[in-house]
Amino acid sequence: MSPSPEPVAVVQDHEQHPLFLPVVFLGGLVFGVGLALSEMAKPEVVLSFLQFEDFGLLFVMFGGAAVTGLAFFGASRVLGQAPLTGVRYGRRLKILDRNVVLGGGIFGVGWGLSGICPGAAYASLGIGNYAILWGIAGMFVGAYLQAYWRSSPAVAKTDATTAD
Repeated sequence: MSPSPEPVAVVQDHEQHPLFLPVVFLGGLVFGVGLALSEMAKPEVVLSFLQFEDFGLLFVMFGGAAVTGLAFFGASRVLGQAPLTGVRYGRRLKILDRNVVLGGGIFGVGWGLSGICPGAAYASLGIGNYAILWGIAGMFVGAYLQAYWRSSPAVAKTDATTAD
C-alpha cells in the first residue's frame, strides 16, 4: 500500500508576507465603507437599478472601476510588480465560452432574486441586513454544488476534451 499523498498547501507563498492579511482586511474595510456610503449595500437600491428606475449603481461601478484602473495602470508602470506579493502585473485573458455565458446568466438570476451582488451582500451585513445571510448561505451552497458537479469524472473528462 502506498503512502497517502502530501496535503496540498492552501497558502500561497505571496500570502506569507506579514502585511498580506492586514492589507486584505483594509481593502475589505474600504470596500464595505464605500458600498454602505453609496447605499449599494441596500437590496432595494440595487433592485431599483435592475428595474431601470435608479442608475446610481452605474456611477458607483464605473467610478470604482475608473479609480482601480488608474491605480493598476500607474502601479504596473511604476512598480512592475505588486508591492506585497512581488507577483508581476499581467493580463489574464478569458475567452468567451459556454461556461462564461451560462455562469453569467445564472449569476444574473441570483442577483435579481436576492437583490444584491456577492460583495455588497457582505457589506449589507454591516448595515444590519441579517436576512442576507440566507443569500450568502445560498452562494456557498451553489458554489459547492457547482464545484462538486464539475469535479465528477464524466464532466471533468468532457471539460478536458473541449478545452483542447
